[in-house]
Amino acid sequence: MSTWLIKLFVHDYRETADPMVRSAYGQLAGAVGIVCNILLCLAKGAIGMASGSVSIVADAINNLSDAASNIVSLLGFKLAERPADAGHPYGHGRFEYLAGLVTSVLVVAVGVELSRSGLARILHPEPVEFSLPLLAIMLMSIGMKAWMMGFNQLVARRIDAEALEAVAMDSRNDAITTFGVLTCALISQGTGVQLDGWVGLALGLFVLVSGIGLVRDTVSPLLGQAPSPELVEHIRNRVLSRPCVLDMHELRVHDYGPGRRFATAHVVMPAEMDPIEAHRILNGIEREFLAEDHLEMTLHWDPVRTAVGGWDGTDPDTGDRMAS
Repeated sequence: MSTWLIKLFVHDYRETADPMVRSAYGQLAGAVGIVCNILLCLAKGAIGMASGSVSIVADAINNLSDAASNIVSLLGFKLAERPADAGHPYGHGRFEYLAGLVTSVLVVAVGVELSRSGLARILHPEPVEFSLPLLAIMLMSIGMKAWMMGFNQLVARRIDAEALEAVAMDSRNDAITTFGVLTCALISQGTGVQLDGWVGLALGLFVLVSGIGLVRDTVSPLLGQAPSPELVEHIRNRVLSRPCVLDMHELRVHDYGPGRRFATAHVVMPAEMDPIEAHRILNGIEREFLAEDHLEMTLHWDPVRTAVGGWDGTDPDTGDRMAS
C-alpha cells in the first residue's frame, strides 16, 4: 500500500534528488499522518470516555498531538522547497530540521502529559469497563500505527529526512503505548487489579525518554554537526583519484538542509603544472560532485614544488606536516 500511495501522489517519484519531488514525498507523509491520527483520536477518545479509562483517553490525546506534528512536518517540507533569495542565499532547507525539532518537542510534551495522567489515576484509581469495541479499536490502532511507522521509514530513507525519522519513531512509540494500554485492560478485566494508572505512567515515561532522544538527534544538524566519516572518505577518495592530485586537507562541509550541502577543501597539486590544467581538473571534480552527490564543492589549489627534491608532505600554507 505504501508504494501504491507514493506512485499515485508523487510525480517522478524515482527522482528523489529533485527538491520538488522531495517536497511531494514529505507532504504526502504529512497528509497521510493527519488523516490516520485524527481517525484514531476520534475512535479512541469515544471508547476511552465510554469505558472510563484514563490511559485510553491519554492515548487519544497522543494521537491528536501526532496530527499536530504531521501538520508541522507538512509545513516544514512546504517551506523548505522555497528557492534561495537575497536574505537566504543557501535556500530554506533547514525548515525540515526545524519541523523535526518541533515534532520531537511535541513527543516530549505528550510523554509528560501521559505520565501526569497515569500518576493521577494511581492516586485516585477508578474501574475500567472492558468491551469488544474497545478491543477492536485498540487492535486497529496498533495495526495502523505499525503501518505508519513502516511508511514513514520508507519515505525517510528515500529522501533522507530526519523529520520523518522522528515521525516514524513516534508511530512506533504509539503502537507500543496502545499495546500496553490494551494489555492493561485485559489484565484488569481478568484479575480485577486496576493497572490503568501504572501502565499510563510507565508508557508516559517511555515516550518522554524517546522524545528527549529525538530532540537530541534533530538539534544536531541545526548546530552544525560534523560530516559523517563515510561522506569524508567518499570526498577524499574521489578527489585523490584524479591525476596530479597529491593530497587534500582543510575539508569543510556545511549543511543547509537535505540536498543543500556545500563544501570547501584545499587540494595539493604540483606547482610545476600548467595552471589552466590544474583549474580544469579541479573544476571537473566540482562539477562531478554537483551532478552525482548534489554537493556544491569549492576546491582551492595548494601548489607544491615537486621537480626539485620532491614534496616533503608539508602544508604549503603553514609549513606543518599534513596528516595522511
